[in-house]
Amino acid sequence: MNPAEIAQLIEAGFDAAIVKVESEDNTHYGALVVAKEFDGVRPLARHQMVYKCLGTLMGNEIHAMSIKALTPDEWRAQTGGA
Repeated sequence: MNPAEIAQLIEAGFDAAIVKVESEDNTHYGALVVAKEFDGVRPLARHQMVYKCLGTLMGNEIHAMSIKALTPDEWRAQTGGA
């Protein structure tokens, strides 16, 4: 799978999320997901929410994924408001 396809699957699971997915080999991925649904949710649960969007692709077509899951406020704080 290519990063754009994975980003679309993740975007479909959230309301107006910012999703960026990168991969050098289309097997190991890095994802940034900024979603209001993460507000008040612990990091592990945030990752589980992303994995749910990907279903059985995880561990199969997607061998590994590093996830950075942030709320919009956390994203603004890290990017200086950008």
